[in-house]
Amino acid sequence: MHLGDRYLKRTEAGWSELQKLEPPTVSNDSMYIMRLSSSTNGTYYFDTYKENDSTFPIRYSRLIDGKHEEPIALPKEINTGTFLSHPFIAPDESYLLYDAQREDGFGDSDIYISFKHKDGNWGEGINLGDKINTNAWEASASITPDGKYLFFSRNVGSDDFENVDIFWVDAQIIESIRPKN
Repeated sequence: MHLGDRYLKRTEAGWSELQKLEPPTVSNDSMYIMRLSSSTNGTYYFDTYKENDSTFPIRYSRLIDGKHEEPIALPKEINTGTFLSHPFIAPDESYLLYDAQREDGFGDSDIYISFKHKDGNWGEGINLGDKINTNAWEASASITPDGKYLFFSRNVGSDDFENVDIFWVDAQIIESIRPKN
């Protein structure tokens, strides 16, 4: 259900006990994916990581002639900092939400957004600010299918992610920080 390795299963009696799921790998070199997000045109955006490596990039893979191309790392405008994770691409690819640890952050992991320019290049990552980010760990932002709400997770007071809560805000926060051309 969250963080890629734990979930609950709905049963006839209610909810199951907490289950553990092993992360999917990109290849046989132990490169794991925590989140995969897809645009309307089928382009995948996903994080990749290897154990004991905090510099893993967010990548994308376009759907061309019915097949996904080899993954390509996004540019430094997005892939700056450490623990770059949980990308969420807008259906039209106009923006990408993700979390990272950066020097301009509020503490642990913060949620950022990058907007795609008309020329197809990505803009610098923008911290979503103190309405979302705190000195705790914020991550896993996503937008509801109707575009109205932004959901995200926050872990407070736990190094093992046992105290993660889910929050939501009006998705208009995105428009309030979108650069004006």
